[in-house]
Amino acid sequence: MTKLEPTLVLGGARSGKSTFAESLLRKSGLACTYLATATADDDEMQQRIIRHRARRGESWHTVEEPLALMEVLARESKEDCAVLVDCLTLWLSNLMHAGRDPDIETARLAEWVHGSALPIVLVSNEVGLGLVPETPLGRGFRDAQGRLNQAIAAAVPDVAFVAAGLPLWLKRCSRAAVTAQA
Repeated sequence: MTKLEPTLVLGGARSGKSTFAESLLRKSGLACTYLATATADDDEMQQRIIRHRARRGESWHTVEEPLALMEVLARESKEDCAVLVDCLTLWLSNLMHAGRDPDIETARLAEWVHGSALPIVLVSNEVGLGLVPETPLGRGFRDAQGRLNQAIAAAVPDVAFVAAGLPLWLKRCSRAAVTAQA
């Protein structure tokens, strides 16, 4: 059993960030809740969701919520239950499509996470390492994602970057820093 501090796990698409994040929750020995922000709008996304559920197994409690992240975190987060939010990138996309202000929602989430010592792991894509998007919407999303990642990274004690399935700890401030390595 490892104490799980609020943690942000960053990485690119298919980098292994979700698998790594799940391993952090398993090591905690706590009951695990998976807070899914994806929506199954097409066959490909439905298949992704099925694969993720199969990988986690039956022991995980799953809550699907594309927008009301704060409300679900407030309800599901407990000292004896670790929560995995997967992922902030889809949550941000959902917010923008719903016409909500991503900066206001980012600030709300960062404030809540900063004030929490509960076992929470948040997964997010690092989208700023690629090409500059062609469209204003694409550039706006990339910029909002960068601000979201920076705000959450500042709010949590631990931040890992995953590439090729390998974690690189960018920030380790928790008491369990040495024992929680995957």
